Amino acid sequence: MKFIHTADIHWGMVPDSDRPWGKKREQAIRLTFQAIIEDARDSRADLLLISGDLFHRQPLARDLKEVNYLFSTIPGTRVVIIAGNHDRIRKSSALLSFSWCPNVTFLMDETMTSVYFEDLNTEVYGFSYHTTEITEDRTAGFFVSASRRTRILMLHGGDAKHLPFDKNALAALPFSYIALGHIHKPAVLLENRMAYPGSPEPLDLTETGPHGYLTGEIDDATGHVTSLKFKAAAQAQYIPLVVSVTPATTNAELSQLIADEIKKRGASNIYRFRIRGMRDPDTEFDPELLAGQWNISEILDETEPQYDFHALFADHPSDMIGFYIQALMKENMSPVEKKALYYGIHALLMTKDERS
Repeated sequence: MKFIHTADIHWGMVPDSDRPWGKKREQAIRLTFQAIIEDARDSRADLLLISGDLFHRQPLARDLKEVNYLFSTIPGTRVVIIAGNHDRIRKSSALLSFSWCPNVTFLMDETMTSVYFEDLNTEVYGFSYHTTEITEDRTAGFFVSASRRTRILMLHGGDAKHLPFDKNALAALPFSYIALGHIHKPAVLLENRMAYPGSPEPLDLTETGPHGYLTGEIDDATGHVTSLKFKAAAQAQYIPLVVSVTPATTNAELSQLIADEIKKRGASNIYRFRIRGMRDPDTEFDPELLAGQWNISEILDETEPQYDFHALFADHPSDMIGFYIQALMKENMSPVEKKALYYGIHALLMTKDERS
């Protein structure tokens, strides 16, 4: 039996909404989810498991219709969904009165329920969020009797406020596979038994690295997962990079260095740069100018002006510059102390230049 496991799609979210590429990120979420549906069709997957947060917020009827249409294009694949903390079931939720196409099962109860697919001899268990948080382990004490059925458990959570669970206790339960959601980075907790697929698209700067979903196969005779593979699908990645400069580096040269790094990795990705090294005290890097032509969410200037403090002190032994250096300069200075020294000296030198 073939299955696809995804979660945390966050349909309806606009990552980086305050950026020029925000709308593209919203579209990427939808297109990547559509690609997962197409993979389910092309690979003839028997099951598509969506372990919570299919939607970023309470879905409107139009959202449900759009997603349901996609599910209708894979009638041979059983789709099983649970709600996560973002798309939790509310009393006024459009989910409660929505009619899904025949191949979709939404396990909407707040307590554990299951659906059995006789032709697959497979039973899928899960429950949905009806509150923002679930702080207790609702899997504690959960018992499943022995059976020849293939059994799959779907859960959304894994931190203190969202269904904390005991991995070892879950591993002792007779499930062929435990399909997790909520954590946005892919992670296998137990080989071929328990995993997070991560969000198909990265949703903010912290979600670096590859994003996609999981594909797997379960042996019908043994009920064991024989294959579990991560499939990269994201249209863009958030990439943090460090660019080193010297006192000779100009704004134009720095701009070229950044452009070269982006061209190596792809202009569709989103970047966060840290500029490090020593710079000419008279040079001020302009992050806004540098970020204008690329998908750059942030440029942090962590450079330090290259002052020769010993030479400065020799030139100013008895004025404010010399006194300031003498008062602040010491070995093993902290970053804050260094900044205070650099900024103070820069201000004093600028004041002196203006008066001269």
